[in-house]
Amino acid sequence: MTEQTTAPEDRLPVAPLDFTGKTVLVTGGGVGIGRGIATAFADAGALVVIAEVDAARAADVAAALPNARVVVCDVLDRRTPELLAHRIAAETGRLDVLVNNVGHFVHAQPFATLDDQQIDAIIDTNLGHVLRMTRAMLPLLRRAAPGSSIITVTSIEAHRGIPNCAVYAAGKAGVSGFTRSIALELAPEGIRVNDIAPETTDTPQVALDVMIPQSNRAHMDKWIPLGRFGRPSDCAGAALYLASPLAAWVTGTVLHVDGGALAAAGWVRTPSGEWTVTPLVSGNALQFPGQGAPA
Repeated sequence: MTEQTTAPEDRLPVAPLDFTGKTVLVTGGGVGIGRGIATAFADAGALVVIAEVDAARAADVAAALPNARVVVCDVLDRRTPELLAHRIAAETGRLDVLVNNVGHFVHAQPFATLDDQQIDAIIDTNLGHVLRMTRAMLPLLRRAAPGSSIITVTSIEAHRGIPNCAVYAAGKAGVSGFTRSIALELAPEGIRVNDIAPETTDTPQVALDVMIPQSNRAHMDKWIPLGRFGRPSDCAGAALYLASPLAAWVTGTVLHVDGGALAAAGWVRTPSGEWTVTPLVSGNALQFPGQGAPA
C-alpha cells in the first residue's frame, strides 16, 4: 500500500494571518466595523491606511493605532479615490488589500417618501463610491498581484427584504453583483474579490442601545440562532480570513457573518425555547434611526 503524502502546495502556510509587509486600505476605519477590521490588520503586522471622514474619530484611531496612516477625507467625494491612490503609491507603491467598508442607511423611510436626491445619496453611499474606489485602487492592487484582495462589507439586507430601506438593500445587492462580476475579470491576474455580509452589528452607527429599547430585550438572545447580535471583531475575523492565504481559492462570493440569521429565514425561538415563524408582534422590534417607536 503506497503511503500518500501532501504536496507542498497543498499545505497551509505556517502563519497565514501574518500581514507583515502588506499594505491595507480600510475606508471608514475610524469607528465600528471598519475600525475593528483596521485594528485586526494592524495587529497582524500590516501597514494600515485608514480613510475617515470624521476628524475626531480619525484622531482617536490614530492614537490607538500609531503605526497606521489615517487620512481625514470623504470617500464620497469623487476626488478622494485618486488622491488616496496617489498617497499609497508614493508611500508603498502597492496595495495588498482594499476593504470597502463605508455604507449607511442614510434615509430609513418608506420608498414612496424618498425624493431623487435622497435616493441618489443612498445609492452613492452604498454602491457608487465602491465602484470608484475599486477602480482607483486597481493599478496598486495589480502591483501586489497575485495574492491581492478586495473585500467589501455589504449587509444581510443584500440577500433579504428590509422594509423602509428598499434603496439601501438595492445598493447592497448591487455590490454583490459587482463583486461576482469583477471577481471573474480579475481572477486571471490573481486578485480575489469577496463580500462580507453582516447581520445587525453593535456599532455607534447602529447602536443596539438606541435600536432596541430596554423593554424589548428580555428575549433578545432568541432572535439570532447563535444567541447574540454581531460585534466588529466578527467581521474583522472574516476580513483577515478572506485576505489571507487560507482563502487563496475563494473569490466572487460572500461570507455571511450573521449568527445564522439568513439561514433561519425568519425562524426565531419563542420565550419558552420553541422555534416559530409566526411573528411575535409585541416587544420584539428594532427601531431604525429616524423612525418612531414600533407600534
